[in-house]
Amino acid sequence: MKRWHHLVDLIRRWREDTGGAAVVEFALILPVMLTLYVGSLEASVLITMDRKVQSVAGAVGDLVARSDEVVTASQLNDYFQAATGILAPYPAITLKQVVTSVQVLADGTTTVAWSEGFNGGSEHTVGVSYPLPDAVKTIALGKYIIVAEASTSFQPLMGIIFTQDIPLYRQSFFMPRFEGKAIVCSGC
Repeated sequence: MKRWHHLVDLIRRWREDTGGAAVVEFALILPVMLTLYVGSLEASVLITMDRKVQSVAGAVGDLVARSDEVVTASQLNDYFQAATGILAPYPAITLKQVVTSVQVLADGTTTVAWSEGFNGGSEHTVGVSYPLPDAVKTIALGKYIIVAEASTSFQPLMGIIFTQDIPLYRQSFFMPRFEGKAIVCSGC
């Protein structure tokens, strides 16, 4: 009986002793908390970069669509270079941009009128069909559409949560501001 009381007393003292419990609990939760912290940091940078890539495509496309019938290759180059500043403070070294003028015929078929790339952006072949969403085709029947594309890759900051580069790509569509008339690219 005395042994039994001694065992119960030992269990009670052990249960009430919390001297090292905080250290053990902290050691158990630390990896989870660090993973959540680093993951949220990486995800927020990724989302911010994706929004900036969308802004780059939108800015270049909007500037070209505001042109009055003619845009020069030099102007396009200036637009491309200015748009790379939108990506700051993130590096714009891998930022590729393309602007394409697409004619949408009355029957809904599309044809590339001209295309200009920047920093390795792949230009589209003139005279070839260009895939447009049906909604864009419907709005632009018998007119032209300016398509601006921007792409880059997100390089993880620490490589703990995201271990490889994530490609980011955005595309924007704009109607030329002056009655949907063709905008000619001089020197493209």
